[in-house]
Amino acid sequence: MPENFFDALIAAADPPVFVVTLAAGGRRAGCLVGFATQVAIEPKRFLVCLSKVNHTYRLAQHAEFVGVHLIGRDHASLAMLFGGETGDEIDKFAHCSWQPGPHEVPVLDDAAAWFCGRVLDRHDFGDHVGLFLAPEVGESLRSEPGALRYHDVTDLEPGHPA
Repeated sequence: MPENFFDALIAAADPPVFVVTLAAGGRRAGCLVGFATQVAIEPKRFLVCLSKVNHTYRLAQHAEFVGVHLIGRDHASLAMLFGGETGDEIDKFAHCSWQPGPHEVPVLDDAAAWFCGRVLDRHDFGDHVGLFLAPEVGESLRSEPGALRYHDVTDLEPGHPA
């Protein structure tokens, strides 16, 4: 079997990408994530994984709540900002429209939908840490022309190595 069988399967599945935001210790952070999914129906649970090398991960170690944003294709610039820049060098929130949401978690105005979830647990998955979330509040803001997906961001140069 070729070495890239798994990458080919994931690319064919074309999962959505999300922007995760959080606030902790009076600071804000956010990043683009490709590893995120619902993991239970009742009670509702969601898993989002953050790369250990990025700024958001370091702040997430102290966060009790995170925001998970679904981005429409017509707002791909949010993916470029939160995936192509690093919070180590810029304040990403100075370059987009947002509001303080529940528990001071930044909510992106141009997201198609979002939820704020309580971090119930953290799991080390090697180069990423998974945040096990209990969604508490959120909104579906508008009908979008489709969620931003993996294939839409394959050419993105990350702010940090994955």
